[in-house]
Amino acid sequence: MNYQKLRCVVELALKEDVGKEDLTTEAFIDSAEVKAAIISKGEGIISGLDIAAVAFGLVSKNIKFHKLVKDGDKIRRNQVLAILEGKAKKILTAERTALNFLSHLSGISTLTSKYAKQAGPYGCKILDTRKTIPLLREMEKYAVKMGGGHNHRMGLYDMVLIKGNHLKLIREKEIKELIESVKRKLSQSTKIEIEVETLDELKNVYDCKADIIMLDNMATAELRKAVKWTKQQKKSKKPLLEASGNINLSNIKEVAKTGVDFISVGEITHSAPALDMSLEIIKFNKYKNNR
Repeated sequence: MNYQKLRCVVELALKEDVGKEDLTTEAFIDSAEVKAAIISKGEGIISGLDIAAVAFGLVSKNIKFHKLVKDGDKIRRNQVLAILEGKAKKILTAERTALNFLSHLSGISTLTSKYAKQAGPYGCKILDTRKTIPLLREMEKYAVKMGGGHNHRMGLYDMVLIKGNHLKLIREKEIKELIESVKRKLSQSTKIEIEVETLDELKNVYDCKADIIMLDNMATAELRKAVKWTKQQKKSKKPLLEASGNINLSNIKEVAKTGVDFISVGEITHSAPALDMSLEIIKFNKYKNNR
């Protein structure tokens, strides 16, 4: 991840939470030095420890952040994930912002791992989408990778994806010519993908030299037919097939069994439940109540 860029996002999050000052700690907490633990309140896959460390570091460079696990590790309920040492008021000020990032990203990794576990045995990779929280995309896509998933395009700038609304504005006979023109202009490493919704549409665009064909909202039976038809074609470089739309944990295995190469799932970023975390002070040298 680009930590210089993400540092700016974390800084804005801190400003949102703290404002001018943390009224509670300024009023009640003195200069006590403490040791605190970040503890998981559930089971899952951890992600975002370095981002949490950035949040604490922005509040005070003197906070020591000791990771006891690494991103991508499977964690259990009540496991200690990191130990912090520093001024109590500084640690408490950054606590919620740091835990919000850590809980959110770990939730994404945890849900992604469930999908990847179901699809993996069939040689199918789980892809994320652009359905992310604004400004958190790089973090969220990182969390997808920590959970065993794979990143689709980061944005509109690094891949060509011709979707339904694009196709409505392009005449069918122009597709092949336009794709060939785009391929000549762009870097050879830039992938081109085209979306179809039926087997007939797949057949119509198959020779357009797209790298990937997205099979959008197709029933499982149709997906099987699409995979079978593609395998029968005599073409040296066949496009990869991606299934997308209305896919969840209850049907992911059946979709993966069809033989598609990828399954893209928006849920892993836009609806992943947070993995709850807590911060607990475990040792301190003094406390002062100034009421």
